[in-house]
Amino acid sequence: MPQGINAINRNLFYECRMRHEAINMAAGEEVSSTVEEYLEAIFRLQERDGAAKTTELAKQLKVALGTITNTVESLEKQSLVVHEPYKGVKLTAKGRKIALNVVRRHRLSECLLVDILKLEWGKAHDAACKLEHVFADKELIGPLEKALGNPKACPHGNPIPSAAGEVVEERSEVLTKLKAGEKGVIVKVTDERRDILQYLGKLGLKPNASVEVQEKAPFNGPIMIRIGDANIALGQNVASVIWVKKTKA
Repeated sequence: MPQGINAINRNLFYECRMRHEAINMAAGEEVSSTVEEYLEAIFRLQERDGAAKTTELAKQLKVALGTITNTVESLEKQSLVVHEPYKGVKLTAKGRKIALNVVRRHRLSECLLVDILKLEWGKAHDAACKLEHVFADKELIGPLEKALGNPKACPHGNPIPSAAGEVVEERSEVLTKLKAGEKGVIVKVTDERRDILQYLGKLGLKPNASVEVQEKAPFNGPIMIRIGDANIALGQNVASVIWVKKTKA
């Protein structure tokens, strides 16, 4: 079957599934994995940009823009999101509560995969996207958290929401804001795509690693940093996903 037809079928499948799930939610059934995926993606983009652009959602979820538009309309009818044209999509209090629960399960799943199963940290995010739905049962997530030692952050340093939906962020700032000569300790990496994580992992740029900004090229040029005995040039796009806690020189 041609690739274009496969894409059309996939988009039609998502649209039909969302309509079916909207009926189920109205009947009081639990939220489906598809709704959870959308709300989680919106949450991440809203945390990063203040609102989730439909084009960014389409890119993250790998579906057509038209499917995103229809799905967002369905979510809005369910009072899970609010969509302002040209501004983006934001979660309602109801939608945020569900999204935080998904993020909690996702990040605890990442801890299980990396800390217990010793999976490479760059592969944990993709694997956790599947595993997070396994722990949707409330009877499983509590014991998992306890068995992991009640971690406060995932292996990438991002905070794990509490059972009550509270998120405690460690004070930090993006690496690009540090001036030449300033030092910091990496707190978190906010872009969890496999290629980015594997690249940073090879460089040793993980939470708790100490870095020093040596030089910043003008006009949004690369940033030269020092980690251990190595000098590394990072592009602005990569440096902007690394958050650090500034330390004394």
